[in-house]
Amino acid sequence: MRFAVRLAYNGTNYSGWQSQNNARTVQSEIETVLFKKYREKISVLGCGRTDKGVHASDFTMHFDFDEDISENFIYSLNKMLPNDIALYNISIVQDDFHARFDAISRSYIYKIHTIKNPFNAHFSYFFPLIENADFSLMQKAANLLLDYSEFFPFCKTNTDVKTMKCQLSKSQWAKKSETGDYYFQITSNRFLRGMVRLIVGMTINIGLGKMSVNELELALKTQNRLKLDWSVPAHGLYLNRVVYDDKRTHNF
Repeated sequence: MRFAVRLAYNGTNYSGWQSQNNARTVQSEIETVLFKKYREKISVLGCGRTDKGVHASDFTMHFDFDEDISENFIYSLNKMLPNDIALYNISIVQDDFHARFDAISRSYIYKIHTIKNPFNAHFSYFFPLIENADFSLMQKAANLLLDYSEFFPFCKTNTDVKTMKCQLSKSQWAKKSETGDYYFQITSNRFLRGMVRLIVGMTINIGLGKMSVNELELALKTQNRLKLDWSVPAHGLYLNRVVYDDKRTHNF
């Protein structure tokens, strides 16, 4: 049987989702607990590869097991897992379902706060200088991305992806003046390595007058890197929605 599991995690203490040698990751933490419970190696595959320090408020993984283990699975695994990983539900899915390749879209949100708050330290980027940025220019830069389908300027170097194509359907800023909070929201069928953090940094730089919308447009047209790259810190970033076709997941 193939099972799909919805979960969330605080990425502060992990080197991302995917298992790595000599590093603590969310995937390896879950696989270790599965081995302890069922006394056999169970490999889990996730819907994406979040980087070190990035959070996920909505994440999907799948794995195979010979028996129906859905009853009490969530309760028992949550008791064994550390407090910064939480499983929400489990469902039996089609045998060829794939958490990564069957995702129709993924959404990220980046959080910035301008009023110092010790309870936000690991969950939002404290950047009061954003108050000096031209919000309309930030949004103009975000909107411009929707006119393009290739994003080489916003991919980290030394990546092994075969295509830079992404189908963006949302790219926008929001702010709450009363709390001093800013939010960047973006949705696409897929994302390149480090893409969202580079986009956030770019829009802020444009808002602060450090580069122009024309420079961004030229980089997108020519698919060349920007002269001024800024990858904002990981701890403000969340994978916050993964969407599947209900027919593929039995309404999972």
